[in-house]
Amino acid sequence: MNVDFLDALEQLAREKGIDKEVLLEAIEAALISGYKRNFNSAGNVRVDIHRDTGEVRVFARKTVVEEPEDTRTEISLDAARDINPSYQLGDVVEIEVTPRDFGRIAAQTAKQVVTQRIREAERSVIYGKFADREEEVVSGIVSRIEPRVAYVDLGDTEAVMPQSEQMPTDKLHLGDRVKVFIARVERTTKGPQIVVSRSHPGLLKRLFELEVPEIYDGVVEIKAVSREAGYRSKIAVHSRNPEVDPIGACVGTRGGRVQSVVNELNGEKIDIVEWSEDPATFVANALSPAKVVDVQIFETEKVARTIVPDYQLSLAIGKEGQNARLAARLTGWKIDIKSESQVSGEDLFTNLDEDPESDDNAVGTLADDWLNEP
Repeated sequence: MNVDFLDALEQLAREKGIDKEVLLEAIEAALISGYKRNFNSAGNVRVDIHRDTGEVRVFARKTVVEEPEDTRTEISLDAARDINPSYQLGDVVEIEVTPRDFGRIAAQTAKQVVTQRIREAERSVIYGKFADREEEVVSGIVSRIEPRVAYVDLGDTEAVMPQSEQMPTDKLHLGDRVKVFIARVERTTKGPQIVVSRSHPGLLKRLFELEVPEIYDGVVEIKAVSREAGYRSKIAVHSRNPEVDPIGACVGTRGGRVQSVVNELNGEKIDIVEWSEDPATFVANALSPAKVVDVQIFETEKVARTIVPDYQLSLAIGKEGQNARLAARLTGWKIDIKSESQVSGEDLFTNLDEDPESDDNAVGTLADDWLNEP
């Protein structure tokens, strides 16, 4: 090593944001291992890289004793005082043992250590940068597509988007620019892994924050989101300012704001409903676009039983129960749906099962019964 090496190391350290002293200490530690391996030395050695000249020297460290038992690690008091009369028992003597061809080993080791430390530093920087951006929306370019995963170039690194995080309606192609939601950032043996999503409900929420200034400013709040990615979603919004219409703010002039979100999600239908503290009102709103005649809440069973006009029943339940399923997820209530004619002449609200069942999608039991009728 020489002065040119130190200059190059200093420049590299500045470019990569790594402390030069940290690199030199790492090289010294690696050289100790290299010396032990190549010269069958005991563990009592120290490697010193001169900070001005780059000269590398190896020192054997020996403890001063009366009668040495292992001459590799111990030195007699008389021999130590031949080097320096001031040595006492228990002192540590350093004796230079630099091999003749150690410069070649030092150069090779230094290259390996610097490369490794730079890689580690870059990984650490990337992890730190994206760990702080979890749950954000970023733009990227589809760089690779494999059967069960797509890779998205985020500029500084490549993120992975598993099939489970892709929208069923997405038809990704190489070079496509897409907006993705940073679902999680993980440390792995190969460096940070950034997992992004197009199906996460958080993507819908963040897209509305980008499109609706009232949401970004905190005037309008998104209270809940339920989503079946690529097909249909519902969001519940609430205005902290009574003079601001939360639904109108999200829809925008001539529907421009919501249409921008729909276009980004490849035509996914989005129902925007008003949130309410009153569970009955919220459930009725959540079943939009269906009109609800009446809602009765059963707190203990966490069930909301609703009555809709006959001609609105199929609309309230939706295709394959989708509307009721999304409304149930949005509100957190099991929703049972009946038409006016179905409840005519029967006391619907006094025949609630003690332990109502629900399917995995949390659609109410009465809605399930209706769907299963021949």
